Amino acid sequence: MFLIDRLTSKMKLPTDDTAMPGRENALPTAENHYVNGRPIADPVPEGMQEIFFGMGCFWGVERLFWEQQGVWVTAVGYQSGLTPNPTYNEVCTGLTGHNETVRVVYDPAEMPTDKLLKLFWETHDPTQGMRQGNDTGTQYRSGIYTTTAEQKALAESSRDAYAGALQARGKGEITTEIVEAPVFYYAEEYHQQYLAKNPQGYCNLGGVGIACPVPQPATPAE
Repeated sequence: MFLIDRLTSKMKLPTDDTAMPGRENALPTAENHYVNGRPIADPVPEGMQEIFFGMGCFWGVERLFWEQQGVWVTAVGYQSGLTPNPTYNEVCTGLTGHNETVRVVYDPAEMPTDKLLKLFWETHDPTQGMRQGNDTGTQYRSGIYTTTAEQKALAESSRDAYAGALQARGKGEITTEIVEAPVFYYAEEYHQQYLAKNPQGYCNLGGVGIACPVPQPATPAE
C-alpha cells in the first residue's frame, strides 16, 4: 500500500502545505559548460534569447539542444515548482513540484525560435501528462517556459498546429504547460552535460514520429 501511495503522490503536484521547505542558498553547480567551456549561468549575451524546455529526463534533452547550431549554451535545472533551491533527490519525491528543465540560450539569427519549438515537439511525446515513457512523475512533464511575448505566442501557435497533426493520426491531446519562465534552479554539478561526461548514460528521449508544422508568423494588421 505504501508503494502505491508513493507512486500516486509522484503523479500529482504538491500544494503549499505539502511541498518540501527547501533552503535559502543555491546548490553548488558547474561554472562552465563541459562541452563548449562557456559559463552556464552568465546573463544572456546581447542579441540572444533564453528559453526553457521540459521533455522528460533532462540529460538527453540537454544534449539534444547543445548539439544544435545557433545554441550558445545550455544547462539543466529545476523549474515550475514550490520548493526553493531543491536537490535532485527532493525533486524525485514529487514533493517539490518542479520539472526537470533545460535552459537554452540561443541566437535567433542562427536558430529561429520556431525551429527550436519544432525540435521540441518532434523529439518527445507531449500527450503523456506527468510522465515521459517509462519515467513517471511530475518532474517529467512536458513544458515550455518562455521569456518573451513572441516566444509565448509562437509556443502556443506551434502547440495548436501540432495538436492538429496529432489528432489527424489518432493521438491524444497535448498536455504541455506553456507559461512565462519561473525561477530556474541550477541542478547539481554532476547533472550538467551529463551525457558528455557519461556517453553510455541513460537517455529516454524520443518522439512519436509525427512532424510538427512550422507556424507562420502572424501578419501585422494594417
